[in-house]
Amino acid sequence: MLRVLTLSTLFPDATRPNFGVFVERQTLGLAALPDVAVRAVAPVGLPPFPLSRHPRYAPLAGLPLAESWKGIAIERPRFINIPATGGRFHAAMLGRALVPVLARIRAEFRFDVIDASFFFPDGPAAVALGKRFGVPVSIKARGADVHHWGNAPATARQVRGAALATDGVLAVSEAMRADLIAMGVPAEKVRVHHTGVDQLRFAPIERVAAKARLGVTGPLVVAVGALIPRKGHGIVIDAVARLAGVSLLIAGDGPERAALQARIDAAGIGDRVRLLGSVPHDDLPALLGAADAMALASSSEGLANAWVEALASGTPIVITDAGGAAEVVDRPAAGRIVARTVEGFADGIAAMLAEAPDVGAVRAAAARFTWERNAEALRAHLAGLVEAYSRSS
Repeated sequence: MLRVLTLSTLFPDATRPNFGVFVERQTLGLAALPDVAVRAVAPVGLPPFPLSRHPRYAPLAGLPLAESWKGIAIERPRFINIPATGGRFHAAMLGRALVPVLARIRAEFRFDVIDASFFFPDGPAAVALGKRFGVPVSIKARGADVHHWGNAPATARQVRGAALATDGVLAVSEAMRADLIAMGVPAEKVRVHHTGVDQLRFAPIERVAAKARLGVTGPLVVAVGALIPRKGHGIVIDAVARLAGVSLLIAGDGPERAALQARIDAAGIGDRVRLLGSVPHDDLPALLGAADAMALASSSEGLANAWVEALASGTPIVITDAGGAAEVVDRPAAGRIVARTVEGFADGIAAMLAEAPDVGAVRAAAARFTWERNAEALRAHLAGLVEAYSRSS
């Protein structure tokens, strides 16, 4: 029996059901394997008192410290995030908070390996905890956790140090693997671990009826992602503004919402471009299945789950050459990789709408992305680390 302690600051809870759903799904898939036992720790970062009482943080402060989440025993210890420090102390504060938690867990669940599912602050904390408890550590690189924190002045050294010190590294794409190797991580330490998609839930549906339920007629483009500059929603909005009769629905929320709405209003396209706000993950299959194309103008990604969820729904994608884009758009039916410009997206979306590739051919591009394959690969990786660690001890 392989006993895994999953550590992730990116994990859904009652107040944030969409927060890290891909980590949740990966953890559930691993726990479902017959020869694996999993305990999960999803730490919650809060500012020091009295800021922790601010309405923004109060719901998080009120989360249970331990609960059963979809059949998995999960703990949600608190750790302090000190504001205005650029994350400099996040990993240290996280590690300090987790020492007693993991000591208590280990007394009843003697975990063989720590699986950190996000690189920062989880990775540096996990490396320190692995040394303390005498177990190997794996860290997964997903995208912004390395691209942002790995380049930020206050945290870059911590990210690189964790990448070099950990026993194994997972990367969501070949491009992410190349980025880690460029940081100095030995190539033999980094393994590509693709995400998965629920192929039963994300599947082609009758588009005309699905559009009608959304109040749309004619061509429909969907964008899925947080309303932050990195996702480039403004570019897609301006591109669709040039395409007469094309509607755009954007699923996501974030600090750019007011600016994006102002952009829509200024362009006079509010009748065909709408911000939907945060859409529950369970509702995404109906939204993606209704679309004729999904567009995301990201400046950086690892390998976005929204890409493969769209493809599994039979919806081609128009995306930038970010992260693992070329690993996903590996055939004409899958979509287009375009320049991160309004012109690039307008032309790419127009081309996909004109071609209207067969939904079966589009869906075939996502066939290799399954949670079952993801779970088996993760088990093999973690078991290999445990075996190697045992031989070297």
